[in-house]
Parts: sequence; C-alpha cells; structure tokens
Amino acid sequence: MSARIVGVVLVRNDDLFIERAIRNAARFCDGIHAFDHVSTDRTREILRDLAAEYDHLEVRRVRNVAESHRALEGYAGTATWVFGVDGDELYDPARLATFRNGLLAGAYDHAFRIASNVLNCVGLDVEKRTATGYLSPPGRSITKLYNFGAIESWAGDGSERLHGGTIVFRPGYDAGSIDNFGESMSWEQTPLRCLHVCFLRRSSLDPPESSEPSARPNVVETGMHDLSWRGGLRRLVRGRARPEVAYKREKYMRGDLVNVDASPFLTDEPVRTA
Repeated sequence: MSARIVGVVLVRNDDLFIERAIRNAARFCDGIHAFDHVSTDRTREILRDLAAEYDHLEVRRVRNVAESHRALEGYAGTATWVFGVDGDELYDPARLATFRNGLLAGAYDHAFRIASNVLNCVGLDVEKRTATGYLSPPGRSITKLYNFGAIESWAGDGSERLHGGTIVFRPGYDAGSIDNFGESMSWEQTPLRCLHVCFLRRSSLDPPESSEPSARPNVVETGMHDLSWRGGLRRLVRGRARPEVAYKREKYMRGDLVNVDASPFLTDEPVRTA
C-alpha cells in the first residue's frame, strides 16, 4: 500500500475558524474524518458545506468524543500518517504542500511523532495579516502528526482522538521517537508551522474577548465528552469535572511576545500538491 495522510478533526462550537482550519489542511490529506461533537453554533453547517466541496472529507456528528479515536484504530500497522487538526489550528498550506512530498516518500519514517513550530496566538489581525503570540519552542508544540506504521495498535480509553489509550509499538519505536522540528529549525525555516488561536474567541457563541488572554476548556476537561445517557450517569456518580485551563497559559505563553506575518495562513487561493 502506498503511504497516505489521513486527517482527523474533532470540534465543538468552532465556527469562527473551522473553515480555514480545514481548508488549510485539506490538500495535505488524502482523507479527512471530521467529528462534530454536537455543536450549537454554525460549525455543523460549515462542515456540511465543506463536505459537499471536498469529496475526501467525511463528517459525522457524535455525542461521545471517543468515537473520534476508534475511527483511527484500524490504521495501526499501515503506511499511514494521521494528522490531528483542531478548530483552533491554522496550518500554513503552502508549507504543507512541500512537506507532503517528503513525508510520503519516507523521509520521516524514523519517527513515531512529528512536533513542529507553533505560534500560540493572543492576537490575530485579519485585515493587517499579522499575528501576535508566543512561539513554540520554548512553549510546547501542539502538532499531532503520528506515524501509524510505527505501531501495532492504539486502543483508546474513552478520551478524544490521539490522546490517552494504550500504544503497542513496533520494534525500533517508542514514545520518545519524536522528530521535533522546533529544536533544529526556526519559524521561518520549518516546513510545518501553525497558528494556534487557542487564546482567541473561537465561536460566535463565545463571549467577547477580554484584555486578559484565556483558553476555554476542551470537552474532556469539562467532563462533557460523553453526552450519552451513560456519560450522564457517570457525571452524576463522579461529579462534573471542573474546567482547569490555567495550565495552558504556563504551557503555551512562554518566551517573548512576537509578531509574525499571518498572510500564508489566511490565503484564499487553492494550494495544489503533487
């Protein structure tokens, strides 16, 4: 089987950025699984329209985010790179187009995971095409690009895709088999870079942005990842989880505050790949 790239998107109420996030990654991927965790803003409508435009985009509405990982388990042991994209992650499509060729040619098969350069944004001016934020490194990279050819299996534990669970590695690989581009390349040099807009307003239903950057909790942190009757029963027994997101400031807001050219991430031109 030829190598391929499969995208996986899990969103809930991300209508301000989800279209751009998917468009920027669409031509990098040979197929995309998108999971809408019962959004109540325009996310569902946007995903439906994108699925009509991209025939390799499959959209499902789910009540339990664990379904997003179960859909990936069958790729284990195959020549597949799985690319996780959130509704607050805008990748550079032109860099992805160039990077795709090397990835599929096997240039990075030595790694189980690739981590890359990220700007954790506290400001994005679409008109001026500038972004303000903190670079990773020194912050932690949020890039989720995994080599499923390096593993025998990855059974989930009920949490979202590409998180938790039990991984069985093939010989020569382990959890430390990471190629971290940020350690050897700058923001200007890297073939894989992302605007992480986690500190910005992501949904039309979110309250107006305040002067103090804050990141909203994800569905696992709120304890609302499983909206089935079973999930409701567990919340009654255990008590609803409290959102704890202060750690995101520590994890993502490190180093100096910088400004970058956001034009490559906001292009409206289609990006073709070989």
